[in-house]
Amino acid sequence: MSIWAQHSSQYHLYPLGCLNAPQRNTFLDRPADRVSQLYPWLDYLQDLGTDTLLIGPVQQSSAHGYDIADYFLIDGRLGSNQDFADFSRELHGRGMKLVFDAVFHHTGRDFWAFRDILGHGQSSVYRDWYHLDFSGRSPYGDLFSYEGWAGHYDLVKLNLRNTGVKDHLFAAVTSWVDQFDVDGLRLDAADRLDPDFRRHLVSHCATLKPGFWLMGEVVHGDYGNWAHDGGLSSTTNYEVYKSLWSAHNDRNYFELGYSLNRQFGEGGLYRDLNLYSFADNHDVDRVASTLSNPAHLYPLYLLLFTMPGIPSLYYGSEWGIEGRRSSNSDAALRPAVSPASLKENARHADLYPVIKHLLSIRRQQSALREGKYTSLHIDHEQLAFIRGSGTGSLVVAVNSSNTARDITLTLPGVKDGYLTDLLNGGEIVQVTNGLCTLSLASCWGRILTLSC
Repeated sequence: MSIWAQHSSQYHLYPLGCLNAPQRNTFLDRPADRVSQLYPWLDYLQDLGTDTLLIGPVQQSSAHGYDIADYFLIDGRLGSNQDFADFSRELHGRGMKLVFDAVFHHTGRDFWAFRDILGHGQSSVYRDWYHLDFSGRSPYGDLFSYEGWAGHYDLVKLNLRNTGVKDHLFAAVTSWVDQFDVDGLRLDAADRLDPDFRRHLVSHCATLKPGFWLMGEVVHGDYGNWAHDGGLSSTTNYEVYKSLWSAHNDRNYFELGYSLNRQFGEGGLYRDLNLYSFADNHDVDRVASTLSNPAHLYPLYLLLFTMPGIPSLYYGSEWGIEGRRSSNSDAALRPAVSPASLKENARHADLYPVIKHLLSIRRQQSALREGKYTSLHIDHEQLAFIRGSGTGSLVVAVNSSNTARDITLTLPGVKDGYLTDLLNGGEIVQVTNGLCTLSLASCWGRILTLSC
């Protein structure tokens, strides 16, 4: 069990884009010095209030990082293994955690075992490392066909039941812990990983480091099939990701309220799981581009940092930067930026301090990290819930309307007491016979601690 992850607030950085690495790897140049550009991010993340850096892919690859060429080398466009080990040492010295983006479903065509197959054909000792058919040809004209990830033939599907493949990948994970003190992995395409491989990976990682965190990228399906005792620690929560933005665009908090209650309410499917929550990432449009009303960034992030789950920010979105993927490129989602340039070019300069305040409240209030979820109120543009129970529990209320609204709440198990607003200057709200009325500003909300 990864207790540290449950309490963490994560920051997701795509380094090849962020550090403006060349789009293609020649594999011929000396390692670059781009890892040094990561150091200013540590001061930045500590000021913001996040404590875990999810970074990657950082392994040697041909182009975008997910076409792995060598699991044991840091991508030369970023730097050397020693460069990254030094950076990791500084990160951990500040009390932060490090999570790698791990790509085990497939490799690139430049991966050494696949190159051996290209050279030796059926005689290659690595022919069983992939799913090959020597009676056909690949779209690249190879004398065999193979499976590619989602029809992308630059991403060659590994045979994860092959002992040599498993041994190689597990040895790579061991080396990441030994060299870089990695605390966890995001498993790319976890919903497509062989279940037997996944089980062995969990067992292997448990031997490497106490509390090692394994979070799987899962888009559809029952997250409990992947995250459970003896399985992965967590998965991405794409259901709530979608509800977060569409509930605002459609004036339909019923959608978000339904998802939260289905997952985390009494008898909820994932009430005992800590799912990975996000508003955007390297694969989807920036939330600032997705929302119809830019003012909805504020209630959206208020919800992200108060609902159940492990919240994560994708780099730059704390300033409201925009970006949409095109039909053939994700480059707009993965821009070259620095902490200084983000601030200088901010479209929503007041969003950063708001998120910083929300992160501070989450750190200070254990109910936001551990408390159970109970729905209190749902309307088209107003949503309220409670985290925890009794004294010390937190009432969260949000209003996405363009005008102020009042809502009256019934607090379960409470007779008389008062609420103290942690978000808006400590205002006191009385609770009488279990009832309280909250005034909510437009496109904003309240986080109130209960005393009774």
